[in-house]
Amino acid sequence: MTSPLAATRFSVLDRSRTREGEDGPAALRATVALARDVEALGYHRFWVSEHHGVPGVAGSAPTVLAAAVAAATGVIRVGTGGVMLPNHRPLVVAEQFGVLESLFPGRIDMGLGRSVGFTDGVRRALGRDKEDADDFGAQLDELLGWFLGAEGAAGAGAGRVRARPAEGLRVPPFVLATGDGAAVAAAAGLPLVMGDLRSRERVVAAVERYRADFRPSVWSAEPYVVVAGTVAVAATEEAAARLLVPEAWAMAYSRTRGEFPPLEPPERIEGLAMTDRQREFYASGLRGHVHGTEEQVRDALEAVVEETGADEVLVTTSTYDRAALLDSYARLARAVGLAPPPGDAGAGLTGLTGLTGLTSVNA
Repeated sequence: MTSPLAATRFSVLDRSRTREGEDGPAALRATVALARDVEALGYHRFWVSEHHGVPGVAGSAPTVLAAAVAAATGVIRVGTGGVMLPNHRPLVVAEQFGVLESLFPGRIDMGLGRSVGFTDGVRRALGRDKEDADDFGAQLDELLGWFLGAEGAAGAGAGRVRARPAEGLRVPPFVLATGDGAAVAAAAGLPLVMGDLRSRERVVAAVERYRADFRPSVWSAEPYVVVAGTVAVAATEEAAARLLVPEAWAMAYSRTRGEFPPLEPPERIEGLAMTDRQREFYASGLRGHVHGTEEQVRDALEAVVEETGADEVLVTTSTYDRAALLDSYARLARAVGLAPPPGDAGAGLTGLTGLTGLTSVNA
């Protein structure tokens, strides 16, 4: 029997997480290097994210970072997961993606979300409040209209203004399914990005509604579902579980201290004296992720794809040890049967020096 993974695309979202003792510029450079590495492993897309004023995340300007990633790679699709549309004027977003698509034709994705900031202070600095997310559907219509020009809806051609060089280009839009994102994506006829894999019943229900309500559009003739989540692969199940520790602690810390910290080594975290509330959040952060050996992860992902009918899996893993993270992506690529791209794109794995057990990745 053919595995459902044979027809499934696999992609990577990197949030440019900083590590303890590491500054933002180093994290951004590491994101670009990781993009080259996952391209060499055969992943379909590489996306970057938008976060403002978050101490542990350096990725604040996703279209700028996407340009750097696209310039450093050759064939992998590059995009955003996502640009938070309420933080920007739709015209400016259209112009930015128009420039990206013009420079890197056929390789750019436009992932769009509706978040308006991590804290009240960040929202004030952005000149936004939580209610701005309520206009996401209208903002999306305006953004797409700038690409469609005279054929578009609100905004396009208003006062004879035209989005240059975006007008006439077709940069594939994706909607991140926060809030009513699944309904918005279905009504607009756009691909849907759904997470996280731990909330399987919620994901399946939302995907079913999306498919049932989907209206074909100039952007997509059929529903397209990307499921996103953490996937950690190592030589043993225990080693894979340890990869989850730094991010689980960062989430627990943020929930109890109000600040999202850089990633710390797992051995330090495991020796911390946590409060009861911190330990509760920490334990929750470790549960439900897809992790294990290559065989265990392959079986788990087959179940995910069978349950959700996903067309694509977007992996969002973070851990302290960058070499171990890249090892996880390499093992995942091998487990699901990814093939390296032909030619010079990703001709070498820049971060694999000194790792063991990876000699057959490109075979």
